[in-house]
Amino acid sequence: MDLSCFKAYDLRGRVPDQLNPDLAERIGRAYVAVTGAKKVIVGYDIRLSSHEITEALSSGLMAAGADVFDIGLCGTEQVYFATSHYGMDGGIMVTASHNPRDHNGMKMVGPESRPISSDNGLNDIRDRVPEPFGDAPKQGRYETLEVADAYIDHLLGYIDGSSLKPMKIVVNAGNGGAGLVVDMLEKHLPFEFIKVHHQPDGHFPNGVPNPILEENRAATADAVIASKAAMGIAWDGDYDRCFFFDENGRFIEGYYIVGLLADQFLRKTGGGKVIHDPRLIWNTIELVKEAGGEAIESKTGHAFIKQRMRDEDAVYGGEMSAHHYFRDFAYCDSGMIPWLLIAERLCQSGQTLSSLIDARIEAYPASGEINRTIAEPARVIRAIEESYGPSALSVSYVDGLSVEYAEWRFNLRMSNTEPVVRLNVESRADRPLMEAKTAELLSAMDRLNS
Repeated sequence: MDLSCFKAYDLRGRVPDQLNPDLAERIGRAYVAVTGAKKVIVGYDIRLSSHEITEALSSGLMAAGADVFDIGLCGTEQVYFATSHYGMDGGIMVTASHNPRDHNGMKMVGPESRPISSDNGLNDIRDRVPEPFGDAPKQGRYETLEVADAYIDHLLGYIDGSSLKPMKIVVNAGNGGAGLVVDMLEKHLPFEFIKVHHQPDGHFPNGVPNPILEENRAATADAVIASKAAMGIAWDGDYDRCFFFDENGRFIEGYYIVGLLADQFLRKTGGGKVIHDPRLIWNTIELVKEAGGEAIESKTGHAFIKQRMRDEDAVYGGEMSAHHYFRDFAYCDSGMIPWLLIAERLCQSGQTLSSLIDARIEAYPASGEINRTIAEPARVIRAIEESYGPSALSVSYVDGLSVEYAEWRFNLRMSNTEPVVRLNVESRADRPLMEAKTAELLSAMDRLNS
């Protein structure tokens, strides 16, 4: 049995050879066997195979004795919301996010929408899948559950509706599911939405929605410029990540969005803790401190960020990869809450998005994440540390290698899944220094890899 669809954090694979209805049914049975769940939320994205896989998954869950509450076509965050909001034992979202069109997958959570990943149950589920399961003495029941109204009410609770003003916003769902939520929010907001690739379509006529790829950004950027919009927003397929464009159509690196959201959220809460990843940090730390909060570094990855948020009771967590987490959203990531908060900030401040971001880019210019394929990643990182570590102010290992000097710093980390090393460099108000050190490090890595 091919179980290669089981990854570190979720399931993803090609349909039908790596994931299919028969395997999905077995996964449902194994999920109940490992978690003991009696009430499970199930939802699915717009992929052509999602409905069939969800039906099979639900059959397996019910055969194992669990009641299935089907919330239908949705985004991953709605499964998170429903599992937590309705006090369920777990939830499973059928999605492959931004993977190729012929792929599908699953994201799993337990009670309170706590993530299930390889270190806390996902591998156990994988190992139980081949077992010859019998049916439970009492079969689970199937029920559809309407969560849209409660979910929309929750989203709107993050902003002060009275402070909003008419504004033009470009929204690009990439033919994923985000457009359905924008349509539901629209009647509650004074905004005019310019809708790009808006209709859900599992054929992905405009390519798989993944705005982190530069070639996928032009449609949003062009629409912002053409319509003279205040900003543009683009989502991936299951809309747990959102990406921003300013009024000039410029794509904004996720690092600077983390700082802006932390500042906006702390203004509301009057302080609190903010979790951030270690790749780029100085801008976030400064903004959090100025807003009366405490910035705390966590290893990159949603399972680590969510757990650290729970441990610290943090109000917000952000990764430069465009994942944003909120305490009141069961410490989970949402692709809808961030843009509502930033739209609110634009209305309240009267500033343009570029003016809010430009000063931060100038204060802390950053390289953005640069990936290099390296034959022996651990050896190369060790050699870089031996070269740069002795003269540094500090060296840390929260996630990979972080080396800090007075005026610049870098983070170098290995991918969990491929022989790739990821580099991030930032400086204090000195772009030439940042660019020179980035080039220097890349040259050193290439030399060590040759």
